[in-house]
Amino acid sequence: MIVQMTKKILPIVATLVATLLLVAGCSTKNDPNDPLEGYNRAMFTVNEQFDTFLFRPLAKGYRYVTPQGVRNHIGNVSDNLYEPLSMVNSFLQGDFSGGMRNFFRFAINSTIGLGGINDVAASAGLRSTREDFGQTLAVWGVGSGPYLILPLLGPSNLRDTGGLVADIWLNPLTYAFDQSGTD
Repeated sequence: MIVQMTKKILPIVATLVATLLLVAGCSTKNDPNDPLEGYNRAMFTVNEQFDTFLFRPLAKGYRYVTPQGVRNHIGNVSDNLYEPLSMVNSFLQGDFSGGMRNFFRFAINSTIGLGGINDVAASAGLRSTREDFGQTLAVWGVGSGPYLILPLLGPSNLRDTGGLVADIWLNPLTYAFDQSGTD
């Protein structure tokens, strides 16, 4: 199901980003230090509006109705679900010990930590490190490219934006719940 959603959403997001980059190229300012300045300023304004009228009220409501302990457990589960992606990227970066640390964190927290609710691995001395494909591209020598503000996601750069798309495909959890063969 996640793969099917990704296959439907990814072309829309890619088209949106490409269109916004083309529009940014038409901006009248040609600052060589910030070639996307016109687009970035416009997207910053759009993101500010989303933050003011949607995300900030949702976050305040969530904090109001959800006790701190429950929020911590939800954060732990979310962090645990990211471990396989960090593991894959650590290996791609040539960091075998980091990849194995991510593997053991995921294994320990998924079992003893009850699906990641508890971060037992941290108590065992296995510190968390988050790796993504943007960092992997940097290790491989890819330059960051221009500063870029993404719709709803905020500040980034061209390399990390490409890495974000690759992370969707690299994340083993993208395929874990794939139901495409059962329709």
